Amino acid sequence: MTKKWIAVLTALFLMFTTIGAVSAAPLFKDVGDGHGSKAELDFLAERGIIFANPQENFGVKEEITRLEASAMIIRALGLETVNRPDPNFIDITPEVEGYDIIATIADKGIVNGNANGEFMPYKKLTRGEMAAILVKAFKLKGTSKHFFKDVPATYWASESIKTLFANEVTRGYPNNTYRPTAFITKVNFGTFLARILNPEFKKIPVCYADGKKTTVVNVQVTNVWKSPNKNRIVDRPSISNPTDMQKWAKSMSISQKQWLVGKTDTQALYGQEVVILKSSGNWHQIAVKDQYKPGNKAGYQGWVPKSHVTERTIDYTNCRIAIVDTNIATLYNEPKMKNKYMDISYTTILPVIKEEGGWLHVQTPANGVKYLRKVDAKVVKNFATIPKPTQKDIVDSAKMFLGLPYVWSGISGFGFDCSGLIHSVYKNHGIMIPRDSFVQAVKGTPVARSKMQPGDLLFFAYNKGKGKVYHVGMYIGNNKMIHAPNSSRNVEIVSINAQPYKANYAGSRRYLK
Repeated sequence: MTKKWIAVLTALFLMFTTIGAVSAAPLFKDVGDGHGSKAELDFLAERGIIFANPQENFGVKEEITRLEASAMIIRALGLETVNRPDPNFIDITPEVEGYDIIATIADKGIVNGNANGEFMPYKKLTRGEMAAILVKAFKLKGTSKHFFKDVPATYWASESIKTLFANEVTRGYPNNTYRPTAFITKVNFGTFLARILNPEFKKIPVCYADGKKTTVVNVQVTNVWKSPNKNRIVDRPSISNPTDMQKWAKSMSISQKQWLVGKTDTQALYGQEVVILKSSGNWHQIAVKDQYKPGNKAGYQGWVPKSHVTERTIDYTNCRIAIVDTNIATLYNEPKMKNKYMDISYTTILPVIKEEGGWLHVQTPANGVKYLRKVDAKVVKNFATIPKPTQKDIVDSAKMFLGLPYVWSGISGFGFDCSGLIHSVYKNHGIMIPRDSFVQAVKGTPVARSKMQPGDLLFFAYNKGKGKVYHVGMYIGNNKMIHAPNSSRNVEIVSINAQPYKANYAGSRRYLK
């Protein structure tokens, strides 16, 4: 090996220093023990394909260059870099750093130049180019009938991408894209290389697959309006995309909140499935599938801005789900307590793609995988497997919202109405009950007032309890209930013997079994 080659290695890979065996110590400053690709990079370091340096960054977010990728492949294949013929690239001379690498990789026919005869050593490598190079370098065989929706059959690297898929080197992204023209990062290139060299690193089969077209909510919360285009200036944070429901709820005066009565009926949460019934201008009339209302077989109906919903064709049925069980949780763009993506509400449900340390990798409706702290959610196989709650579980969940302002039609941690609070708490614990209080009052199991237990629902009606039900609260024991009273008050605990509740009591129902 020439002195120049040694100098090149030093210049190009200052981040790498040789280690003889896998260590519990960090490989690099940015690749600690908790990093998702630590095992793969450990393997590469043990094989001498990369060189660790705990004092330097590996550059996990940096895209790899053609020269850097070539060097890793040469090391992986154990190729000699001396006495190689001149590659005859117009941008490469023997004095260029990395000349020996380029001459070797070109001599083996693994990485070629462009039509102008340039090697472009510092050009970033795309995912399509990566597929072609790895298939050629390691003589991978096989194909697949799987089609990524962004890789047409006519794409020049289509067959190489299918071969990588067939060899379980890549599964693409959760939305069934491969992103062939996107640049590949150093850590991803290293991970794919490790999977080729060691079958133990082959990607675990994913929980998602192609499915039928569905429509889901694509904002943190959307108001479901009785009619389109009936909102006010103060409502703009709630009809924009992204929404800011916290700002909207806090910015309204009492009279502005009271105006919502009869204008909105309910809300739907991020990722919640809806059915589009018809459209008008920039609005869709939808039905919220899991909000039962008599006479509406498809679900609770109303109007939302078109920008608040999105279509997807991926089936996440076999993925575990994360159910937010704190008032408000934050999604992040990376598994760190910074680079915030969006706040989401209590009882928001998202598919879990992966668990890593204290983080959940969750699939968003249209923006790929984001990161949710495990402490902010519970993870279950599916909705049907949510553990049966105790009376205390139900009551404690409702108490989390003490002091939260009332919002008419609210069904989120940004603001509840009376039946929205009850519906959300029970749904969070795997029990689906009707959305509205007057319907909740005729479902479940009737229970005498004197026999009520914590978690039971109390209903109140006009005409001293004999008219239409207008309110619901949750019994918490000791003749007290928790409820979301009205637009001028917050979620609170009161005596069930206080007026007007004592006079307007209309019955109790039990949904806990």
